[in-house]
Amino acid sequence: MKRPRLYGPGELAALFGVSRQRVLQITRRPGFPEPLARLIGTTVWDADEVDEWARHNRPPRPTEGDEQG
Repeated sequence: MKRPRLYGPGELAALFGVSRQRVLQITRRPGFPEPLARLIGTTVWDADEVDEWARHNRPPRPTEGDEQG
């Protein structure tokens, strides 16, 4: 069985070019893929599902005051 590629909050922040705080906002948007797992320390998503979502639903650019990283 093929293992899925995974994204955690850090990977999503890098992918979207936003802060981790902004990642939380993006992942709570209606239609964002459901996480594969919610662990004690983090949440993980299927990278292929997130990449497909991003192709059609590019997250809004951060506004002033949204810190990078």
